[in-house]
Amino acid sequence: MSTRRILITGAAGGVGTFLTERLKDQYDITGHDLEPQPDAHPVILGADLTDYDAVRGVMDGIDTVVHLAGAASPEASWEAVLNANIIGTRNVLEAARDAGVRRVVFASSNHAMGMYDRHEQWPVYPDTVPRPDSLYGVSKVFGETIGRYYYDEYGLSFIALRIGWVSGDPTVSDVDVLHAMWLSERDTAQVVRCAIEAEVDFGIYYAISDNPNRRWAMTNTMLELGYRPQDSWADEAPADEPVVEGGVPVADTWPKGS
Repeated sequence: MSTRRILITGAAGGVGTFLTERLKDQYDITGHDLEPQPDAHPVILGADLTDYDAVRGVMDGIDTVVHLAGAASPEASWEAVLNANIIGTRNVLEAARDAGVRRVVFASSNHAMGMYDRHEQWPVYPDTVPRPDSLYGVSKVFGETIGRYYYDEYGLSFIALRIGWVSGDPTVSDVDVLHAMWLSERDTAQVVRCAIEAEVDFGIYYAISDNPNRRWAMTNTMLELGYRPQDSWADEAPADEPVVEGGVPVADTWPKGS
């Protein structure tokens, strides 16, 4: 079989950079960002997500789009999420459909369900009713929903990963809920690889490392995608972290500062 051609949107960002590095030996990767970086390896093409024609111009010959680009903060403004996460995600899906792309892997977020975290209403399952904690979370619910539409209406395969807290060093925070949802760089690469290759054509999946205090169900991620997390917050902790039954209370200001 020929090597899959993968387009990673937002490839110049933090997650996009290490994901490209970890996947480039297995896939023929093209990067995307707002501004082109012709000297990058792999090359990074430029396109404003609000410009449909520009987005369509980076899709030819692509097998799978890993869509990371967009406003990434739960404190992002309405204008930011409207342009980058709502209009931009629609443009990515429509361009992918028009170009004959096989699959879109969408970087959703725990913030699509974050009000359950604010009120400590755990556990949370992939099929629990969405309950975003911010306009950013609302935009991720939109992404999941429009992805469902493009799958049902056009047959475009769509895998949404509700990504937890990605950090190279989980000890930079002492917030229990962040430790619980930590996703290591190695596990990020693995779950994205699983999403690219899985035989299922649609699904919404939590993507979190093997943390002992995790409150979000990953049974379908493991059974349907074949994901097996390798890392755990507990292995990185300077001392044993107690696992509190029911979870440590979350600040009423969540997700501010997260």
